[in-house]
Amino acid sequence: MPRLNFESYVICTSPRSGSTLLCKLLAATRVTGNPGSLFHKPSIDAWLKYYKLEATAFPSRKATLDAIFDAAKARGRGETDVFGLRLQRGSFAFFMDQLDFLYPDAQTDVERVEAAFGRTLFIHLTREDKLDQAISCIRAEQTGLWHLGADGTELERQEVRREDRYDADAIRTQLSEFAEFDKEWRSWFDEQSIKPLEVSYDLLAQAPQRVLADVLIALGADASIANDVPTPTAKLADETNRDWRTRFELEIT
Repeated sequence: MPRLNFESYVICTSPRSGSTLLCKLLAATRVTGNPGSLFHKPSIDAWLKYYKLEATAFPSRKATLDAIFDAAKARGRGETDVFGLRLQRGSFAFFMDQLDFLYPDAQTDVERVEAAFGRTLFIHLTREDKLDQAISCIRAEQTGLWHLGADGTELERQEVRREDRYDADAIRTQLSEFAEFDKEWRSWFDEQSIKPLEVSYDLLAQAPQRVLADVLIALGADASIANDVPTPTAKLADETNRDWRTRFELEIT
C-alpha cells in the first residue's frame, strides 16, 4: 500500500453524533487504524486503568504519560500504520493539558498533537439537529443502551440507571451543551488555522460508505475499499424519540 498523506487522524466530535459508526467503518477497512475514545475520561487514573497500567510502575508524571500514550498509540493503530483517535469535546481540555506537559517546546495545539501522533488530519463530525442529539443522549444515559449492531444486537449497554422518562430540563441542558461543544470546536479550528474535513451525521447515517470513501480519500487511501465495508450499526431512535421531540417543541412555543 502506498504511503498515506497522514500518520494520524482525530475525529473531533461530541456524543450521539455517529462517531461509533464512523470509527467502526474506519477500523473495518484494515488500513486506517482502530479509532476510539482512547482518552475518554479526563483522569490519569482512569487512563491507567483503561490500559491496565500500574501507577507505581512509573517514577514520574512524564514516565506515566509516556506509557499511557504509547499504549494508546498501539491500540489506535491496530495492525496498520495509521493512528485513529475519537476526541470528545468534554475531555478535550484535560487531554491538551497533558500534551502541553509532554511537549513544552510546541507552540500550538496542532504542534502538540503532531508531536505525539505525527502529521494529523482533523475530522469534524457534527450533528446539525441538536434537539435529536440531546434526546438521543438523554435516553441512552437513562436506559444504559448506547449502540445496536446492524442486526439489532446490543453493541454497548452500560448499567441501566432507570427507565427512560421525559425530562424537559435535562433535554434543555443537554441541547445547550451540545451547541456549546460545536461552538468550541469551530473556535478552536479557527484559532489553530485548521481546515478540518467536515462530516455530517445526516450524511453519515444516510450514506455511510460514501462518507467512508471521503475520509479514505482525504487520508490518501484507496476509496474503493469503502465499497466492501458493511454498515455495522443501527439507529436507536424510535417513536419515543419522536414523541419527546414533539412534546418539547410544543412546550417551548
